Formats: sequence, C-alpha cells, structure tokens
Amino acid sequence: MANSIVIIPTYNEIENIEPIIRAVFELPKEFHILIVDDNSPDGTGEAVAMLQKEFPEKLFLETRTGKSGLGTAYIHGFKWCIANKYEYIFEMDADFSHNPTDLLRLLKACENGADVAVGSRYKQGVNVVDWPLYRVLLSYGASFYVKMVTGMRVDDPTAGFVCYKRAVLEAIDLDSVRFVGYAFQIEMKFRAYLKNFNIQEISIIFRDRVRGKSKMSSAIITEAIWGVFSMKLKSLFQRNKF
Repeated sequence: MANSIVIIPTYNEIENIEPIIRAVFELPKEFHILIVDDNSPDGTGEAVAMLQKEFPEKLFLETRTGKSGLGTAYIHGFKWCIANKYEYIFEMDADFSHNPTDLLRLLKACENGADVAVGSRYKQGVNVVDWPLYRVLLSYGASFYVKMVTGMRVDDPTAGFVCYKRAVLEAIDLDSVRFVGYAFQIEMKFRAYLKNFNIQEISIIFRDRVRGKSKMSSAIITEAIWGVFSMKLKSLFQRNKF
C-alpha cells in the first residue's frame, strides 16, 4: 500500500476533477487520492465514482451532504487518512493552481526531516501567475499580517498546498479546529508551530485556475483577518487547548 495520500476537497469541479486525478496517478511515485466532495450538483462526485472503477484501491471518495466549508472537508479527510494509516497526508486544490509534480518535492522535504512541508508562493519573491494585482497584494499582505500577529516565520501561512506527517495531525486536536475558510490553513500551521513541529517551505509557482470558479468570498477574508487575532489571543491564555 502507498504511504502517501492526497486529499482534494471538491465542490463543482467537474471540469477539473478527471484531469487532476490522472495527473497525480501519472507521477513516478505512487500516491493515493481521497476526494472529499460536498455533494456537488454538477456531478463531480459521480465522475469520481466512475473513475474508481479504473483506479480501484487507490482512488477514494467521501461524499458529504452539503457545502460545509474547506476546513471541515479537510478535517474529515484527515481523520479518514489517519484511520487508514497513511504516513504522509497532502492538501491540494483540484484546479491545477498547485502543480501535481510538486507533490514529489513536498514529500522529499518531509522524508528529509520536515514535519510539515508548505508549497510556498512567497518563499522566494512572489511566484503567482495570472492573478490580478489586487489579489496578489491582498494575499501577500495577509501573509505579512499573519506573521506579525502569530510570530510564525512562515512566508506563506495561507498556502493550501501542504504535506503533513501523520504524527502532526495526530498531535493536533482536530475536533477543536474552529475555522472553515482559508483561515483554516493558517490555524493548522499555527497549531503545528505551537507544538514545535518542523515547518519547512518549498518554493512553488502558483497559477490561477483556468477552469471553474473561485470559492473566495468577503466572508472568508473577514474570518481570516479577525480570526487570526483572536486565535493568537487564545493561544496566550489557553495554550493547552491547542
């Protein structure tokens, strides 16, 4: 059995789902894939179920009853992967903004000592392609804000392309993770940081999605801005709960 699995949360990714699955399975290293689909009305889950016939025992599907947020999808996936004893557990988007070949680089970092390997857009300059300037500034500014508030020396704390060793996820109280939007990515790294796990960043090139629609919203941004500050305060007075 493969020791590495990629969690891909989906909602209306019918245009991307088959190409991304095939791209991962074409890599020279064997990765399994877990799709966590929020009952996509466009048929994403049904498409994955069809592909399971071609890729038995390496492509898995968990279908939830409705759209419940990125964070809860990943928590669902983490628990499934822990129960199934995978050693390296990855987060990756379905839309090719994360290059599947970079999975190999994240894995190598964890095999060589990292507990958490982050595919970083900002480790070496700004490596973002096809984003409008306002969105680059918003993302980069958010990363700077998070570093200042939390004290983490992570250049891309909002990154969603990550490899966790299973031991990290087992050490974190997943049921107490509170954020569901992109602040979830910050919270997971912050919890690993508080437990003194080794977080390393691997520079990647991030490309905007070509097909499908972004899930970004003003509510997600607001959660990240105010949530980071409250999270830091809670860690100062209730560190044992992290």
